[in-house]
Amino acid sequence: MPAPRQGLRFGRIPVTNVQPVIEDGRFPAKAVRGGDVQVRAVVFREGHDAVGVTAVLLDPSGREVQRTPMIPLGKGTDAWGGTLTPTAEGAWQFAVEGWTDLYATWSHNAQVKIDAGVDVDVMLAEGRLLVAKAATDTPHAGDAKAFKHAAKVLADTTLNTNDRLAAGTSAQVRAAVGRFPLRDLVTRSRNYPLQVERDAAGRGAWYEFFPRSEGAVRHPGTGVWTSGTFTTAARRLPAVAAMGFDVVYLPPIHPIGAINRKGPNNTLVAGPADPGSPWAIGSADGGHDAIHPDLGTFEDFDAFVAAANELELEVALDLALQCAPDHPWATGHPEWFTTRVDGTIAYAENPPKKYQDIYPLNFDNDPAGLSAEILRIVRLWIGHGVKIFRVDNPHTKPVWFWEWLIGTINAENPEVVFLAEAFTRPAMMAALGRAGFQQSYSYFTWRNTKEELEEYLHHVSRESAGYFRPNFFVNTPDILTEYLQYGGPAAFKIRAILAALGSPLWGMYAGYELYEHVARPGSEENIDNEKYEYKARDFAGAEAAGRSLAPFVTLLNKIRRAHPALLDLENLTLHKSSDEATLVFSKHKDIAATADVPARKDTIIVVINVDPHSMREGQVTLDLDALELDGLAPDGTFIVDELITGATWNWGKQNYFRLDAHLEPAHILHVRR
Repeated sequence: MPAPRQGLRFGRIPVTNVQPVIEDGRFPAKAVRGGDVQVRAVVFREGHDAVGVTAVLLDPSGREVQRTPMIPLGKGTDAWGGTLTPTAEGAWQFAVEGWTDLYATWSHNAQVKIDAGVDVDVMLAEGRLLVAKAATDTPHAGDAKAFKHAAKVLADTTLNTNDRLAAGTSAQVRAAVGRFPLRDLVTRSRNYPLQVERDAAGRGAWYEFFPRSEGAVRHPGTGVWTSGTFTTAARRLPAVAAMGFDVVYLPPIHPIGAINRKGPNNTLVAGPADPGSPWAIGSADGGHDAIHPDLGTFEDFDAFVAAANELELEVALDLALQCAPDHPWATGHPEWFTTRVDGTIAYAENPPKKYQDIYPLNFDNDPAGLSAEILRIVRLWIGHGVKIFRVDNPHTKPVWFWEWLIGTINAENPEVVFLAEAFTRPAMMAALGRAGFQQSYSYFTWRNTKEELEEYLHHVSRESAGYFRPNFFVNTPDILTEYLQYGGPAAFKIRAILAALGSPLWGMYAGYELYEHVARPGSEENIDNEKYEYKARDFAGAEAAGRSLAPFVTLLNKIRRAHPALLDLENLTLHKSSDEATLVFSKHKDIAATADVPARKDTIIVVINVDPHSMREGQVTLDLDALELDGLAPDGTFIVDELITGATWNWGKQNYFRLDAHLEPAHILHVRR
C-alpha cells in the first residue's frame, strides 16, 4: 500500500512559517528592483539527519533565476534565513525548499563514529559512494575532480583511517558541496507572490513645500500677499535638488473653498485676503480637476513638472479626497456626502479637531459613481506627468476602494506610486499596505527614546517589511513634536540622521532646515501655520549666516546615494550600547558584480545620541557576524571611516564612544573593506 501522502499538509521535510507571506499569499509581499528580500522559514525533519534549506526566486515568466542557501537563525529554533534579490519590476514569486543534507549528515556521523572506533569501514565506504555519485552528477568539472579524488582516497585501504577521512572532508570537497549540495527528499513550499516595483516605491528622499509660498510677496503698505505661482515655485527646485532630494511633494493645488474658510492659526473667521487651507478643495473655480487660479494654468503646471524632471526630481501631488462646502460635487452630487438629520452635510471632525471647511466623502450611497469620478481625476493628473500621489487621510475611506483604485491604476501604469498619509490604528495602516499602497507615513515621528526607536526599527525592518514600507517624515505641516519644540538644533539634526539612515524612505517639510520650532500653544502644529497663510522664508540668507541645517541634510542624502546598504529596508541590525540614550544600528548589503565594477560589500554603522540636551559616552558592543567582515586584523580590529568628520579609526567588537549632542550627536561609520 503506498504511503498516504495525498491531501496532507506536511511534506516529507516540513517547510513552515515561510516569510514574507501576506495572509497566506492572498496579497503579494513588496520588493523593489535590486532590493534584498529577506526570506525566512522554519524547516526541520525527524531524527538526527542534517537539514539543508534553499530559497528560490522565480521571475515574472516563472523561470528560476536565483537559488540561495539559507542559514540557521538561532540554535535550536529550526529557523532559517536567506536573501533573494529580484532584478526587474513585475509579478515575481519565491519558494523555500527543505532537504536532507546527505554530505553534512555523513561527515558528522563519520567523524563521531570513527573517533569512537565504531563502524569505521562502513562510514568510509558510505562516504566513498556519496562523493563518487556527486562526481557523476555535478555539472562543474572542477568539483567533479575534487569529488573523484576524495572517492579514490576513501577507497584506498592502504592508507590510514584519518587520512582517508581527511580526504572526504577536505576544504576542496566542502567547497564543492557548497556549490553542488548533495540533497535528498527535497520538499518545496508552494510559490508565494512577490510584487517588485520601481525604486520610487521603496526608496527616496522627499521634500514638501507650498507653491503659493514660494515667491509670495507681502506688500508693505497693505500687508496683503500676492501668491506665489508655479513659475516662482520652480525657482526653488534647484535648491531642493542640490540638497539631494528625489521627490518634491506639493500640497493640494486646486481651488480653495470660500465657505467656512479658515483664517490664520485655524481661526474660524477668515479675512478677505486669507488664502485658506489647500485641503479645503473646491470653489466656483472648480474642484479636484482644476488648478487654483493664483498658481497658474495647466500649462504652467506642466512646465513646473518638466523643470523638476530636468533636475531629476519627481513631483508628488496630494490626493485629498474631501471637499469644501462650495465644491461642485456638493451641489452636483450630494449623494457623495453624509447628510445629517437637519438636512446639512456633515463636516470633517477628528476630535478635538474640527474642520468646518471640509466635507468628507461617503462611499456607501453611490460607490460606483464616486469611484469612477476619482479614477478619472487620478488619470487626469497622471496625464500631466504625476507618477506619485501622497494620499491624505486614506484611513477615512473604505479599504476596498483603495484596493480597487490602486489595482486599476497600477494595471495601466505600474510606475505610479501611492503614499498613505494614515496616522491611525496599526490594523488599518497594515490593511492599507496590503491593499496596494506602496509606502506609508509611520509612527517614527513619535518614537524618540532609545527603547522606542529600537522596538520600532526592529518592527518595520523585520516584522512588517513585507507589506508596509515606512516613510520617515521628520515633520509635516500638522506635526511639530515636543521633541523638536524643545530640543533645539541638536534635535533637528538627530531626527534627520535617524530618518535618512534608518529607512530607505524619508521626508522633510520646508522650514525644518531653518529649525522652525515654535508651536501654537497647546498643539503639535507650528504657530502661524502655513496651512492657513503664506510664509516667506529666507533659505539662502540662513545658510549664508550658518543658521541652516541644509548643508547637513545635503551630506545625509549624499551618504545615502553613495551607500546602497542604506537604501534597503530589511537589512537593519541593532547593536548594544552601554548608554541608555545611545542607539546603535548597522545596515549591510552584498552588491553583485557588474561589467565595470567587481562584487563588493557595503556596511554602515550608526551610533547616535538621541538625547538632544546632553553629552553621552559609553561602550558599543557590535555583532560582528552581522557586519559580515571578510577578515579581522590580528588584534581583532577593522578600519572604519567616519563619514561626517572624515576621521579614520580602528574598531572592534567593543568600542568607546563620546557624543555631544550640541557638537556632533552621531558617528556614521563606513566599514572599509
